[in-house]
Amino acid sequence: MALKSAVINVMEMAAQKAGRKLNRDFGEVEHLQVSRKGPADFVSSADLKAEKIIKEELFKARPNFAFLLEEEGEINLGDGSGRWIVDPLDGTTNFLHGVPHFCISIALEQNGEITAGLIYNPITDETYWAEKGRGAFLNDMKIRVSARRNMKDSLLATGIPFHGTPGHKAFIHNMDAIMGEVSGIRRFGSAALDLAYVATGKYDGFWESNLNKWDIAAGILLVREAGGSVTTFDGKNKAYETGEILATNNVIHGPLSRLLGKARRAAKEAEK
Repeated sequence: MALKSAVINVMEMAAQKAGRKLNRDFGEVEHLQVSRKGPADFVSSADLKAEKIIKEELFKARPNFAFLLEEEGEINLGDGSGRWIVDPLDGTTNFLHGVPHFCISIALEQNGEITAGLIYNPITDETYWAEKGRGAFLNDMKIRVSARRNMKDSLLATGIPFHGTPGHKAFIHNMDAIMGEVSGIRRFGSAALDLAYVATGKYDGFWESNLNKWDIAAGILLVREAGGSVTTFDGKNKAYETGEILATNNVIHGPLSRLLGKARRAAKEAEK
């Protein structure tokens, strides 16, 4: 059985408490008060309540840590020794449409790097967690990325740009370059869970752009601690900073990066 540190225990308790509230609200999703936050980007009362619960629990345990929250933004507290990166409901659109595929993502950033990360799926009661240098786990079981070596056998995940977001034409070029080379491509609507699935070997790779830090902070650490690779499309170690992410089992990283490069060149040619 994996021995969880005090930090992971704090994160897990906060996520599970918020998850119980999300599950109750999910059961009554048709009664939720929903407001529009931006083009195709919804925020529900459930989202806000989950964030409040997580913030309160984390603050109680570590009052000297700052926060970066999806809904509330930056909260600079304490002595600068740590910052929580929190997405209280990744997969909000799924949640609001009654699709049971969403999660809570919490990461701890210290001195500019992610040192701990946790992704909790309240529907399945699955906790994916990792600490820098200690490996990655699903509940109490150690996890590894897949061992598939061939692109044609690989199952990938991605995110599709929706109304009001940039990158539609670039995405079409990405799909054109990749879909004929792989076993399949999935779009399930939660980047955090996509990364958790790469870490467990369910997916062999995942790519998406224009993501926020709270979408990917915990997932980046999970994939790396599970033996995978995470970069930008062109192989730079800037995914967390830029929001452009390519996460794979390491083996197919080069071929997939080259296909995305081919797509980027095709998109530029099409603009001329």
